[in-house]
Amino acid sequence: MSSPLLCITVAGPDMTALRRHRDEAAAQGADLVELRLDLVADPDVTAALADRSTPVIVTCRAPWEGGQFKGSEEERLRILTAALAQGAEYVDVEFKAGFAGALIGSNRGRRIVLSMHDFDGVPGDLPERVRAMRSAGADVVKVAVQAQSLFDNLSLLELGDGGASRCVFVGMGPCGLPTRLLPAHFGSEWSYAGDAHAPGQISADCMIKEFRYRENTERTALYGLVGYPLGHSLSPAMHNAAFRAAGVDAVYVPLPAANADDFLEFAKALHVRGASVTIPYKVDLFKRVDAADQVSTQVGAVNTLKRRQTKWLGRNTDVNGFLAPLRGRHQLRGMRAAVLGAGGAARGVAVALSTSGAEVSVYARNPDRAAEVSKLVNRKPTGRDLPPPKSWDLIVNATPIGTFPDLGASPMPAEAFDGRIAYDLVYNPAETQFLKDAAAAGCETIGGLDMLVAQAEDQSEWWIGRRPPAGLMREAAMARL
Repeated sequence: MSSPLLCITVAGPDMTALRRHRDEAAAQGADLVELRLDLVADPDVTAALADRSTPVIVTCRAPWEGGQFKGSEEERLRILTAALAQGAEYVDVEFKAGFAGALIGSNRGRRIVLSMHDFDGVPGDLPERVRAMRSAGADVVKVAVQAQSLFDNLSLLELGDGGASRCVFVGMGPCGLPTRLLPAHFGSEWSYAGDAHAPGQISADCMIKEFRYRENTERTALYGLVGYPLGHSLSPAMHNAAFRAAGVDAVYVPLPAANADDFLEFAKALHVRGASVTIPYKVDLFKRVDAADQVSTQVGAVNTLKRRQTKWLGRNTDVNGFLAPLRGRHQLRGMRAAVLGAGGAARGVAVALSTSGAEVSVYARNPDRAAEVSKLVNRKPTGRDLPPPKSWDLIVNATPIGTFPDLGASPMPAEAFDGRIAYDLVYNPAETQFLKDAAAAGCETIGGLDMLVAQAEDQSEWWIGRRPPAGLMREAAMARL
């Protein structure tokens, strides 16, 4: 199978805007441009097709399948028929459309995309529907379903027929992102990019530059970031930059999993070779690995996985990553350290500080989990969610509070910053409200980007056997921010 094409979806309030966006998509490197005439107030096929430089798919979607066309079905048929007559490379018609059979018959199926969309989930009779669609005689069959988990994408993987027919399979929503980024792995002719004209759709620029879309084939090795949610992670930008610099045929994609088992099932089916692990699965996946390094065992959490044949190996690079910006700057032995949070990240921070000689106290809203972390470092539970006044020298935010888009949120009231150093593991934004309040109170501040880069460099070295060039991952992260 040849490399999948990239189709950029465009729309606009009127034909002038649609044509402008069409030409912009062509300039971005689109192989196909989908013209959404149902989103235009004055759809005009002749104007849409005139002077185009890139092949197009003409779509005029009905409201009952996620479109916004306000005219009759007869008008829709006239638009699609005119598009075929005037040389559109493809027209898209819904399988449920009453005129689908007649439109396919009028052109013997040539240049017709027969589509099905389910915005609620994966229908139980999906294989039967696809068999019926394939037998209808259209050039291309397109199936788009709402993925509620990574596992839902496997229903699309199972629809492949070894290239015997031309198909496009799309998982909509955040959990369906792997199907958009990895069309070759799912047997798709092309993938769609655009300005969120469908749930989970991302920009062509992001697909090409960040996710190496043009370089990926069905043989490309898969790595990813498992957690939930993952919408604003910098890890894909960093790891894909490292793969490119090393000349490795690999891609790193977000894997927003419903739970740890959801990831493991998906990873087995797609032969994922390695993964970073973030909130909230660091502890759950530690319990499921076949072997873990000493640090992971001590912490009781992993942030890195690597497949070795059928086994999963786990490591924890958070500990070393957390200490990296502190080394050479601060003497941790004897320092009073307050850790906010009791998740996998907090466990790594607490162990890192304790093994460096700091006196660690853990504060969290969940007293049972806080007690577990305190036990890791042989400390008594504080029974509090915030440290008392004048009780810390270093305070660490190991919670996700303050992560984009919750820019004004902080786990600490501004008046409570009465120590020396504030360290926030949140890296997006670079300057959180937590750090702003700490700086205003006269504290030295450390952002999460330093830790993020340090732990990612360790991950990349473990996966591919060489360390990324110095500064490469930081530069990629800053560009993404």
